[in-house]
Amino acid sequence: MIGRAAGIGMNMRIAEGLEMLELTLGQGERAMTIHPVVLYDENAWVLIDTGMPGSEGLIRALVKQAGIPELPLQAIVLTHQDIDHIGGLPGFQASEPSPFEVYAHADDREAIDGKTPMIKFGPERASMLLPSLPDAVRISFENAFLHPTKPNVTRAMADGETLPFGGGLTVIHTPGHTPGHVCLYHHASKTLIAGDAMVAVGGELQGPRPQMTPELEQAYASLGKLKALDIETVICYHGGLARENVNASIEKLADRS
Repeated sequence: MIGRAAGIGMNMRIAEGLEMLELTLGQGERAMTIHPVVLYDENAWVLIDTGMPGSEGLIRALVKQAGIPELPLQAIVLTHQDIDHIGGLPGFQASEPSPFEVYAHADDREAIDGKTPMIKFGPERASMLLPSLPDAVRISFENAFLHPTKPNVTRAMADGETLPFGGGLTVIHTPGHTPGHVCLYHHASKTLIAGDAMVAVGGELQGPRPQMTPELEQAYASLGKLKALDIETVICYHGGLARENVNASIEKLADRS
């Protein structure tokens, strides 16, 4: 189990106004590398997924390292409810001087709001993770997700909706990994932000991790919704970039179902 979010990171410019971050959290066998995404313009920035609890400081450092000006955070978009995607949210809620929107699909909204348990973060996992966190991080996590006094999600995303970020970011509901998992298609750069719908291994796309995907067949079937898109780049939260034959790879994975 990875506790503290302290780690190392780097960033990569995918296209104008689109940055992929790379964070390695933990150490040795407990290390995990993740790839949140930042969209930005001259007025504000948008973060897609927030890392583990305590990741906020490292994400902000990487945004600064990327040369992105210190701008207001306009929104956080959550691809799904898993803790390595939503865990850093309380840090941003505490540190951002102005309110920002938090987007998630309706089918994961109650878990992110703390109204129902996260499907992959039960009591056993919580008892392993929470004591390893610094007190301030643990308390903010518990207040946001275990004993909430207000919702975390301010906007529910719908399948096919185009969010007004980066010139247009279309939501594709891809359930299976979680009920409300979504992928996001950035039209301007033809980039698919895949969340955990797929992983990249050596630059090649593979299906979702079976051990972390409760409805595996549904997850593969959901990939069929991506076949109509003209995709040049895929950003997987685990594994990072894939750019070679991605449309053919997606079609092959979807047809597995």
